[in-house]
Amino acid sequence: MSNDVNSATSSFVDSLRWQDNKVPTEKNDELKQEDFFALLTQQLSFQDPSKPADNDQMISQMTNFTMAEGISNLNTKFESLAASMTSNSALQASTLIGKKALLESDTIEHGPGLQARGSIIVAEPVEKLTLSIINDKKELVRKIELGNQSVGATRFEWDGLTDDDEPAPAGEYTIKAEGQTNGKFEALPTATFRNIDSVNVNGSQGIVINTKAGAVRLSDVAEIA
Repeated sequence: MSNDVNSATSSFVDSLRWQDNKVPTEKNDELKQEDFFALLTQQLSFQDPSKPADNDQMISQMTNFTMAEGISNLNTKFESLAASMTSNSALQASTLIGKKALLESDTIEHGPGLQARGSIIVAEPVEKLTLSIINDKKELVRKIELGNQSVGATRFEWDGLTDDDEPAPAGEYTIKAEGQTNGKFEALPTATFRNIDSVNVNGSQGIVINTKAGAVRLSDVAEIA
């Protein structure tokens, strides 16, 4: 009787030990390539010998499955590539903060630590090119003579002095470029350097830089300095 009890107890303990050592299996509903070929093998083993499977149909099934698996793997790789590119863009964007971006603008900043410089876009040869700097009261502060210029970007820099060689107050000034082209005086577009305060990585628009003058896509920036 004692042996029966000991045996029963041992079997019960062993059963508990076996349950404790069980490792739960992960349920995976994904049909992999080996699963497909196992199913195909089963299908062939149970087919009616008098009505064998059509070879073309079998090849078509195998081709479709291989293509589907290839597309799935390709999508995974594209997602990984997109994540990597976004990370690289963010790293590139972070290095732009504190630099200067040359943006099309008709205003210029003047003040301590700021370089009041930019470019005049000359589409065709121009004579008697001038740059006028105007304050918020619409008063002419400085007129810079740039002479005759050929096609391209004509650089300019303002030293912050008025026509009377007096320091101009810090602030935002309007600039106006004019020159004589084909015997007629015309206004020319200008661009000035702006400090990059921050950047955003915006999916469809790419890297967007933020300046005091507003936000602009990096692809629209003429120059970074």
